[in-house]
Amino acid sequence: MAQPIEWAQALRRLREWPAMLLALFGLIWLALGYAPKYRDDWMLENVLVVVFVPLLVWGYRRVRFSNLAYTAVFVFLVLHVLGSHYTYAEVPYDQWSRDWLGFSIDAALGFERNHYDRLVHLLFGFLLAPLTLELVNLKVDATARWRLAIAVSLLLSCSALYELIEWAAAMVLGGELGMAYLGTQGDVWDSHKDTALALLGALVSASLLGGFRPRFAARRVVGKA
Repeated sequence: MAQPIEWAQALRRLREWPAMLLALFGLIWLALGYAPKYRDDWMLENVLVVVFVPLLVWGYRRVRFSNLAYTAVFVFLVLHVLGSHYTYAEVPYDQWSRDWLGFSIDAALGFERNHYDRLVHLLFGFLLAPLTLELVNLKVDATARWRLAIAVSLLLSCSALYELIEWAAAMVLGGELGMAYLGTQGDVWDSHKDTALALLGALVSASLLGGFRPRFAARRVVGKA
C-alpha cells in the first residue's frame, strides 16, 4: 500500500498551483529567450528573473504564499520577460492592437511614445503587493494600517532602487546597450514617472487587499524556520 500512497502524493504535488505556474513560466521564458531583439539587453533584463525565481522556489519550502500572490507574480514576470524580448521601449503592442482589434491604442489614447514600460511599472506595484503584504503580515507585529504602509513602502523602495540600478548600468555600459536598458525614450522624468506609477499600483492593490487578510495569507511550513 505504500507505493500507491507515494504516487498519489507525488501527483498532488505536481498539481499544486505554484508548481504549475513555475513550469508554465519556464516554457514562456525559454520561448521568449529565443532570438530576442537585443541579446545583450535581454541578458541584463533577465538578471531579475535569475535572482527572483530561484529565491521564490527556495522560499517555497519555508513560507507558502496564497495562490493569488503566486499568480500575480507569475503575470508580472511574464510581462517582464516579454519586455526583455523586444526591450521595453519596443514592445509592439500598438501593432498588435491594430492587427487584432482594428484600431491603434496609441492613437486612441493620444500616446506619443511606447508606454509598455509605464504599464509594467504600474503593475509592478499592483501585482507584487499581494506577496509583499502577505510577507509583512507574517513577519511584522503591528496594526493593519502600519502593515499596509510598510508593504507599500517596501515596494516603493524596490522601485526606486531598480531605477538607480538602471541608471548605474547605463552609465557603466554606455552606448546603445546602456540606452536600450535605460529605456527613457527621451523623457528626462522617466524614472520619476515609473516610480510614481509603481507607488500608485501598490497603493491601489494594498487598499483592495487590506480587508482580505484571513483569506489571502502566507503561512510558515511546519518544521521550517
